[in-house]
Amino acid sequence: RSELLAAEAVCCLHRAMATLRDIWEEIGIPEEQRLERTDTVRKHIKGLLDLMVEEEESLKERLLKSIALCRKELDTLCRELQLGSIETEEECTILQMEKNLRTRVEVLQKQKRDRKRELKALQEQDQGLCAKLDTALFSIDTESVPSLEDLDRYRCHVASLNALKEQRREEFVSSKRQIILLMEELDHTPDTSFERDVVSEDEEAFCLSSANIVALQDLLQLLEARRSLNKAVCTQLSDRIVTLWEMLHIPEEERESSA
Repeated sequence: RSELLAAEAVCCLHRAMATLRDIWEEIGIPEEQRLERTDTVRKHIKGLLDLMVEEEESLKERLLKSIALCRKELDTLCRELQLGSIETEEECTILQMEKNLRTRVEVLQKQKRDRKRELKALQEQDQGLCAKLDTALFSIDTESVPSLEDLDRYRCHVASLNALKEQRREEFVSSKRQIILLMEELDHTPDTSFERDVVSEDEEAFCLSSANIVALQDLLQLLEARRSLNKAVCTQLSDRIVTLWEMLHIPEEERESSA
C-alpha cells in the first residue's frame, strides 16, 4: 500500500514538472530561465521532503528515547513492587513497542499508588486502634512500597486489633453498668480520676488498655466485696435486733413496723 502511494507521488511530480515545462514553453520562457525555475522547483521539493524526513526522524528518536525511559521506569517499578523482570516483545515495531512499554508502566504505577494508598489507610487505622488500646504500632517500612504479603499481614493485624477493641469495649460496657449499680447501692461517689473516667458518659474517651481493663475488674471486685461485707454486717445487725426483740418481748406488729 505504501509503495503504491510512493509511486503515485512520483507520477504526480512528473506530471507537475511536465505541465510546468508546457506552460513555460507556451509563455516563451528561455531555456536558461527554465533551468533556473526547474532548479527552484527541485530545491523547493527537496527542502519540503528533507523537512518531512527530519520530522519523521525526530519522531523515531522520541519513540526510542521513550522506550529507553519506559524500560528504565519498568525496571524500577518491578524492584519497588518486588516483581520479577518483565520480558519485552522484541519482534514488533518501534511504535508498538513504545505503546506496550508505556501501558505496562502505567499499570505498575497504578499498582504502586494503590499499595501506598492502602498502606496509608491501614496506618491511620492502626494509629487510632493503638491509641485506643495502648498497644505498639505495626512494624513496617513506610518509605518503600509494601509487598502484597506485607499488606496482607497488616490487614490481619488491624482486623485482630478491631476484634480486640470490640471485645474490650463489650467488657467495659458490661463492667461499667455493674459498677454504676454497685456505686448507687453503696451510695458511693467516685473519688478517683479512674472511677470518674469509668462512670463518665463519654464512653469513647475511656482508654481500653489492658491495664485499664485489669483496673476495671479490680474496681468491680472491690465494690462487690464491699457490698458483700455490708450485707454480712446487715445480717449480723438484723440477727441481733431479733434477739433483742425476743429478750424484750416486743410484739409482732411492732416488729413488723420497725422492720
